[in-house]
This record gives sequence, structure tokens and C-alpha cells, in this order.
Amino acid sequence: MLVGPSALAQGAGNAATKPATNEDVFLYRGMGSSYLCNARAAGVEFPKAVGIAAATYVQILNGRHGGQVASAGDKKLTNEQLFAGAEFQIITGALQFCPKEVPADVKAKVEEALKKQKAGN
Repeated sequence: MLVGPSALAQGAGNAATKPATNEDVFLYRGMGSSYLCNARAAGVEFPKAVGIAAATYVQILNGRHGGQVASAGDKKLTNEQLFAGAEFQIITGALQFCPKEVPADVKAKVEEALKKQKAGN
């Protein structure tokens, strides 16, 4: 029997879901970044590649973890919050693994956000 990726992302019947751990998030970030780098190398436009990678990341967080991330506490995050976080993590990963595949304007926005994040801590 074949099971599609959507069923796998949705936990394939797991009744009890646990929030994504830091290790889970690191894994999903790496997978999303890898997809983005490979898609860009194959000629896929950046917005499309990052959108698909982030949507997949969100499907996994919702399906396997009920939309919960341990670092956010007991709160279930909205799809908008999950998507924004996934997109940011995937892009920062791509900046590490394939910086030439990230457009300059996106790189500048991410670097500015990282500076603000560091200043706030």
C-alpha cells in the first residue's frame, strides 16, 4: 500500500502529538533549506521554491506535532505564524548552505531581521 506525503506529514493516524523539539525543528529546517537549494539549482524561481519548502514544513508541524513547537510553550501556533517561522528558518539555512541561490534583497532583509533579533535579546 502506498501512502502519500500528505498522509505522512499528518502523522498517519498518530493520536497523541507532541510539540516539535529543538531537534525536530533543526531537522525540518535542514530539509527545507536543502529543498530550497536544490530547487534553485534546478532553476525554480526563489518565491516558488521557498513557498513549497515552507508549506511542507508547516504540514509536518501541523500533522506530526499538532502545530505546536516546544519553544513556544503550550500554545498552538497559527498557520500564519508557522509559515512565517518556517520561511525565515529555511532562508537562514539556505544562506548557510547555498548563499548564491538567495536573492540579494532577501538576504538583506534577513540580515536586518537578525540584527534586530540580536539587539532585542
